[in-house]
Amino acid sequence: MRYIFLIPLMASLTLVRIYGQENSQIIVPSYDDKYSAYVQMLENGETDIDYQDFRFSFLESKQFVIASKKSTELSDLTKRMYAEMDKSNYEEVISITKQMLSVDYTNMLAHKILRQTYVILEDAENAQKHKAIQFGLLYSIIDTGDGKTCETAWKVIQISEEYFILNMLEAKVLMQSIYNKKGFCDKIVALVEGKKKTYYFEISKVFEGYKKKE
Repeated sequence: MRYIFLIPLMASLTLVRIYGQENSQIIVPSYDDKYSAYVQMLENGETDIDYQDFRFSFLESKQFVIASKKSTELSDLTKRMYAEMDKSNYEEVISITKQMLSVDYTNMLAHKILRQTYVILEDAENAQKHKAIQFGLLYSIIDTGDGKTCETAWKVIQISEEYFILNMLEAKVLMQSIYNKKGFCDKIVALVEGKKKTYYFEISKVFEGYKKKE
């Protein structure tokens, strides 16, 4: 008798899983531009790309303007993502992060959380894919300098990239200011392992982005 009840239950769970997967696909922008082409390549698993060029192409794309208008939506999605993570609701986490990437595929946090979730679900292929993208994006920033001076600052296109790197460093921000004596940088004073450290981010492209939003 137990098996009679289990069969429809298992069928229902299968439908829920399939339904969730079908409704949590990343939407590739349909614009005929470099950014859209890069997103399609990455979604196809072609992760060996020029990630700095990819990030810069986002700044130049129509999708960047759309993403700027959806900043509040992205913030809400991020909060929901953390809430579902706390409940170990992995299917919902995947759905939310894919919604985030549909808006901005350069979002390193979304790729990181998606990677970690796929590891938990033992989906090695997708975990590896988003790991390659996350670290490809990350290294495309930190390979531009050492972050110790404005002249050797890390080049970012969004402030969110700064905070992702600072979180990776487990840095607690104490002070932030604009430094423009030998370049145009965000100067961040932070506490790392009990010691004060200063990091510089080159932000000329951030202001290019601000102009596009106007």
